[in-house]
Amino acid sequence: MHRAVLSLLIALGAVAATGAPALATPERPAPRGGCGTTPDVEPGTTEHRELTSGGRTREFLVHVPENYDPDRATPVVLSFHGHNRTAEYQERLSRFSELDTIAVYPQGLVGTDGGTAWQGAPYSADADDVRFTEDLLDRVEDDFCVDTDRVYAAGKSNGGGFTNVLACRSGDRIAAFAPVAGAYYPQSGKCSPSEPVPMISFHGTADDTIPYDGNPEKGLPPIPDWLDGWAERDECSPDPVTEQPQDLVTQQRWEGCADRGALVHYRIDELGHDWPSRSSNPDSDDPTVIEATPLIWKFFQKHPLNA
Repeated sequence: MHRAVLSLLIALGAVAATGAPALATPERPAPRGGCGTTPDVEPGTTEHRELTSGGRTREFLVHVPENYDPDRATPVVLSFHGHNRTAEYQERLSRFSELDTIAVYPQGLVGTDGGTAWQGAPYSADADDVRFTEDLLDRVEDDFCVDTDRVYAAGKSNGGGFTNVLACRSGDRIAAFAPVAGAYYPQSGKCSPSEPVPMISFHGTADDTIPYDGNPEKGLPPIPDWLDGWAERDECSPDPVTEQPQDLVTQQRWEGCADRGALVHYRIDELGHDWPSRSSNPDSDDPTVIEATPLIWKFFQKHPLNA
């Protein structure tokens, strides 16, 4: 017993003497290997990367902010593309690379219809994209200095539907979620998060691809029903506070949610199957009345994993 205690004291002294990272505490885990090391991605640039997950080679883009400091823990935003799109398209569309965050754009696999897709859609490949996401986060945390309390996920269309899948299954690691024009197919399975999670979503009433009122033939729920489901999971008050911050935009905010739970929704009248932006983007040449990405980022910053 005395030898064990002495060995522990010697080890702690060695850590202090060498300047090695402190031991983990119950409140905050020790940073992974990426802190204190120079990354192989030049700050201010986007690079293509690969990893092996589930026996498959998977691809992703990673953008490191210009002011990246390997000694400062930095947030991460995962941004998932839509059906038949690419990581490059999603970077141009969501523009998280313009923010002070490590922006990661995963690439989906080709599905049964010949288009790229994510788990949960009826046309997706037979792959475990939730595991891929977990493996991808491990890789990012090994390569960069990541604030593990501030890892977030967003996505468009099928990527928004997969963001919903992650909210159902990975809320213990991803702090908050932001689906845009999400496709919430029944093939994604039962949603049983281990705890309430923060969720902000956007959907246009003129969306013909994923109709706001749902599509019974495809099993797509009306968006109000999908929101009611999350209000129940997050244990929020059933009736949202409804405001109109500007013409054509209705904001709904549920109050009284349990623990970390939070739910905010933006309904945009006359908007189609697009990522809302006040300037033209790859989805549409026509500007929208609101800008989704800054609203998502503001919401994300309010909702770390451990406050």
